[in-house]
Amino acid sequence: MGAEPLDQADRILLDQLQTDATQGIDALAHACGLSVASVQRRLKRLRASGAIAREVAQLEPAAVGLPMTFVIMVELERERREQLADFRARVRDEPQVQQAYYVTGESDFALVCVARDMADFEALTHRLFFENGNVRRFRTSVVMERTKVGLSVPV
Repeated sequence: MGAEPLDQADRILLDQLQTDATQGIDALAHACGLSVASVQRRLKRLRASGAIAREVAQLEPAAVGLPMTFVIMVELERERREQLADFRARVRDEPQVQQAYYVTGESDFALVCVARDMADFEALTHRLFFENGNVRRFRTSVVMERTKVGLSVPV
């Protein structure tokens, strides 16, 4: 976040929004004990500072025809700036990639992807890996249960 540190009211607002971003301004004001106008100013500041990056709906993949989830560890041949930029662009542009992390260790990237079925997943691997000469190898784990899913940050 920018120059201004988070106070307790900011933390309550952020926690409330992470739990349910559809709450009305009145409910948020009540939760943190502030006026509606004060909450509106704080929300504007939190959005402008980047503390609130996005406000989106979290969908259930199976409900929209994507019941399979995969965790994929990707190892690249080379990690030069342009090769990293190319791979990052590929995963950002691929709608079936939910999350992508540039990581340390044996792999270079960790991806979380969804698919309709194994054939759909195979097509995804061809687009992301087999058609990319810089991918040395990838290892896939099929998710058996979505035990905890979210991007909440403890505030």
